[in-house]
Amino acid sequence: MLNFTVGPVMSPEDVISVAGVSAPYFRTPEFSKTMLENEEMFLKLLNAPEGSRAVFLTASGTGAMESCVMNILSDKDKVIVINGGSFGERFAMLCRLHRKKYTEVKCEFGKQLTRGQLSGLEDHTALLINMHETSSGLLYDMKMVSQFCKENGILLIVDAISAFLADELDMTELNAAAVLTGSQKALACQPGVSLVALAPEALKRINDNEEVCMYLSLKDALINGVRGQTPFTPAVTILLQIHKRFEDIISCGGTKSEISRISKVAEQFREGIRDLPLMIVPENPSNAVTALTPLSKGAKEIVRILKEEYGIWVCPNGGDKADSVLRVGHIGHITYEDNKVLLDALCEMYISKRL
Repeated sequence: MLNFTVGPVMSPEDVISVAGVSAPYFRTPEFSKTMLENEEMFLKLLNAPEGSRAVFLTASGTGAMESCVMNILSDKDKVIVINGGSFGERFAMLCRLHRKKYTEVKCEFGKQLTRGQLSGLEDHTALLINMHETSSGLLYDMKMVSQFCKENGILLIVDAISAFLADELDMTELNAAAVLTGSQKALACQPGVSLVALAPEALKRINDNEEVCMYLSLKDALINGVRGQTPFTPAVTILLQIHKRFEDIISCGGTKSEISRISKVAEQFREGIRDLPLMIVPENPSNAVTALTPLSKGAKEIVRILKEEYGIWVCPNGGDKADSVLRVGHIGHITYEDNKVLLDALCEMYISKRL
C-alpha cells in the first residue's frame, strides 16, 4: 500500500530497520546518551531559545496537548483557543475538561485567522493554536499570531504536530513558550511518542505550578531528562528511530532542506490535479497535506476506490465533512514517483467518470 495519509506515514528504510530487532534495555548510560542527543538535536532543529529543554512523552500528540494544558497553564490564566477544525476543538475540549478559563476564537473551516478576530482579547494570558489545522489543511499566519502575543505579553503554545519539518518554524522567532510534535508525522517514525520543546518561560511555569498529574507530568519528565531518562518505560524503539531521523535530517541540510523536500512533493501533487474536479479547501495550505473537496463524487467513495482498487491510502475526514473532504498527505517517505502513481489513479478515475 502507498500511504498518503498524514500519520502514521511511510518511513525510510533505515528508520524501519531500527525496529527490526528487539528493544534494548533502556536504563543504561548508552540509552541516556541517545536521549540527551535527541533533546539537543530537537532543540537545534527548532532553533529553540537558549535555556530551553525538551521532553519525550510516550503518548500520542493529544497526550502532549493535554500535558501542556495541565502543566503550563494555571487557574489564573485566561486562555485564547483558536478553533478552525477538529484539532482546534480538541484544545477547547481540554481546556473545558481541566477547567481553564478560555475564550474560543472560531474560524470558518479552511479560512485564515485575522488580526481583527483577536481584537478585544489583549487581556488574556495564553494562546493555544494548532499551527497547521490538519482537518482543513490550513496553515495559520503564525507571524501575525506571534506579533499579537508579543505585543500583549501573551504566552504562546504551538501545536506543530503536523507542521514540524513541513512548514517554516523558528521557535525563537515566534517567541513560543512551547512547541509540540509527534513521531508519526514528518519525522516519519512509528506512532507513540510526542515531543515537547519548552522555552524558559514555560519551564518556570511548570516549576511553579502545583503538580496535577503523574503520567503526563512535565515536571517529572524534565527532572528525569537531566540524566537522559524518562519517568516510566518509554517507547524505546521509537526513540531510537527518532535519533536516526534527527541524525539524517541534520546531515542532509537540516530543517530548511527537509521543508524544501516536502514542499516540492506538495507542489508536484497540486500541479498534477489542476485539471481534475478537485477543489483545494484551505486559503493557505500547509506543505504537509492538501485537503480537497471533490466536485462530483463523494469523498468517502473516492477514498474507498483508491484503497480497494489501487492500493493507495488517502485521509478521510470525519464528522460533517466525512463525505465532502478528503486529504492527501505529503509527509513521510513519499517520492515524485509515488505522487505519479496517485495522480495516474486519479486521472484514470476521472476518465472513467468515477471521480
